[in-house]
Amino acid sequence: MLESSVVWFNEIGLEDIPQVGGKNASLGEMVRALSGDGVQVPDGFATTANAYRAFIAANGIEPALRRQLDLFHAGSASLRVTGEALRELFLGGEFPADIADGIRASYRELSEKAGQPNLPVAVRSSATAEDLPDASFAGQQETFLNVTGERDLLDACRRCYASLFTDRAISYREVKHFDHLDVALSIGVQRMIRSDVGGSGVMFSIDTDTGFPGVAVISAAWGLGETVVQGTVNPDKYLVFKALLDEPGCLPIIEKTLGEKARKMVYAKGGSARTRTIDTPDRERQSFVLTDAEIVKLGRWAVIVENHYGRPMDMEWAKDGLTRELFLVQARPETVHSQASGTRFTVSTLTETGPLLVTGVAIGDSIASGVACVIKDPADIENFVDGAILVTEMTDPDWVPIMTRAAGIVTDHGGPTSHAAIVSRELGVPAVVGTGIATDTLTDGQMITISCAEGDEGYVYEGELAFDTEEIDLGTVPETRTKVMVNIASPAAAFEWWRLPADGVGLARMEFIINNLIKIHPMALVHPERVTDRAAIRRIEELTRGYMDPKEYFVQTLALGIAKLTAPYHPDPVIVRMSDFKTNEYAHLIGGAAFEHSEENPMIGFRGASRYYDERYREGFALECRAIKKVREEIGLRNVIVMVPFCRTVTEADRVLAVMAENGLVRGEAGLQIYMMCEIPANVILAERFATRFDGFSIGSNDLTQLVLGVDRDSEDLAALFDERDDAVKRMISDAIRKAHAAGIKIGICGQAPSNYPDFAAFLVEEGIDSISLNPDSFLKTVGHIAQAEHNHDTK
Repeated sequence: MLESSVVWFNEIGLEDIPQVGGKNASLGEMVRALSGDGVQVPDGFATTANAYRAFIAANGIEPALRRQLDLFHAGSASLRVTGEALRELFLGGEFPADIADGIRASYRELSEKAGQPNLPVAVRSSATAEDLPDASFAGQQETFLNVTGERDLLDACRRCYASLFTDRAISYREVKHFDHLDVALSIGVQRMIRSDVGGSGVMFSIDTDTGFPGVAVISAAWGLGETVVQGTVNPDKYLVFKALLDEPGCLPIIEKTLGEKARKMVYAKGGSARTRTIDTPDRERQSFVLTDAEIVKLGRWAVIVENHYGRPMDMEWAKDGLTRELFLVQARPETVHSQASGTRFTVSTLTETGPLLVTGVAIGDSIASGVACVIKDPADIENFVDGAILVTEMTDPDWVPIMTRAAGIVTDHGGPTSHAAIVSRELGVPAVVGTGIATDTLTDGQMITISCAEGDEGYVYEGELAFDTEEIDLGTVPETRTKVMVNIASPAAAFEWWRLPADGVGLARMEFIINNLIKIHPMALVHPERVTDRAAIRRIEELTRGYMDPKEYFVQTLALGIAKLTAPYHPDPVIVRMSDFKTNEYAHLIGGAAFEHSEENPMIGFRGASRYYDERYREGFALECRAIKKVREEIGLRNVIVMVPFCRTVTEADRVLAVMAENGLVRGEAGLQIYMMCEIPANVILAERFATRFDGFSIGSNDLTQLVLGVDRDSEDLAALFDERDDAVKRMISDAIRKAHAAGIKIGICGQAPSNYPDFAAFLVEEGIDSISLNPDSFLKTVGHIAQAEHNHDTK
């Protein structure tokens, strides 16, 4: 069958890569094997490698090909001159009659199947060396969209052959050490999906920044998908937690970020151009491309495709704006994290700071310093200086030759699944994309440092900043009886440290999500009429745009933040502490000044549990409860445990539990556990009574130390006196552990002390604590101390 020049997708599969290339073989594999699972792939056909070689032979191209490549390798011809000469060889050629007839006949048959004469098709290149496990070849050859009619189809096919020798394709094969003449090209001709009036994008079955395998990452923009692939727009971003996709009643979407989507590609009307790029209407810019049901459907397809191929996958999808149907139009192996070690990873950390210049999406997790080389026009590519940091509006495939020589990349446009991001990761080059203003803010020759090691957001700092790089080997982590958990502040940190063999999260600080993601005082959303500061009013309107009720902005953002933080540790417990801002910290939130009063000593003032039932904050606390309920019951992450901080009296505990129940968080219902921070001497003294109301305690050694010793933990003058290892503090902790166990509840610790002091960790082991929660950067070192302490205890 594959001796012929043209084959249908349903006749080919992965075993046919030598004849139809990775892209077309994968399309055939999905049509043939996955359509029964509901995965929809547009129908089409492919030309074979035999057809490509017949074209070369019929037009006598090979001798000239060899001569031009020899000149290039000898340094006698530049990449640009070589590429132009090679492409002209193909553009001037003609298809042998039998191959042209086969393409025309198959196109007529495809049009008849669709019931549309001159059916619009996508004409894609599929090289026989592409989409391999260790080389994506993403975007190296051309794609032609909205091609209609037999003459235009043959012309697009000829241009596909020529695109095997674009400058970027030549450069990429050189880097990957592929022989140019060993590679052949197959052409895929596929029914166009009307995403020009719908949407499209890219999907990975693994987190592209951290390698976390538990999510599908979806990027989406309006119109044809080239804007997302090429990185010319900042798309919507969705994360789907794969483990809960088959749980009845769950909607496991753990991130929904609205992208700018300033431009979109649509069909052209009249003239020779097949497509055109236009401004996206405001209504679409402010709307998500996909519904929740569509996000989940694509997430399920990602799992089906990944399971079938047995590896993480990189896919492209399209949504037909007329029929509302979804389709997969490409699938290839993910080539970066699937090749990485599961037990070794590198952590980079800035050791000094500098002025922040611009921010964007972090690609990779490393840091790089260098001179900024600002290039706005592709015609100026040859001006790039090796080892500089490339700063440009966008990094499409034409920039690959210099991306390989760059220390880092900064762009105005692009998202985490754009072509530029894919290639940057594959090359191991850190990039900060989608800054919006980099080419206008950074100057040519300026020394800068780009950091992708601080979570989802990438930062560009002025100057050459010092940083450390540490390689971590998880194979050396010993096992312990004591549960060893991690303290996690942000969703980005949870993804960054997912590889750590932690037994869950001992402390997730809700206030970090409120401060960094929500930014608005919750009561300013409940009672916006009380906010009088005009700047605050404008900022609240900007952040809550698109929400009918501004309170929903708080609930949705908080719920997704908690969900994203929780997912990497599922099904292990994640203990989420309800908000514990002090009044001065609450006042700094947008609109907060209208709801907070000044206190002489906020550290022991109106904070923690005392706020939750008070009329001044009760409605804000209700929003926190709604977010937790959404995480557990709608998204399905029932491993979330709620923790109440700074609960001063047993009566206060009862009042807080009653308010939580009023807001749908009933202890024991749907498996809900509620813990209490054990951080006030009263919590220890009356531990037996508190234990009847809560499912567990978590010792907050920072507050407990300051209240036992009467030392302000923020005081520089008293810093020498603040010591968790003081006998009085240790006696309190010992009593708390003993009383918790006597009452039959669990007790752990989430303060700084065990991370800072090995002898303190040993003390906790001796006392029989159930769990110790550590800062991620001290996890491996402290686990060793805990294991040694257990060994010493056993050998006494």
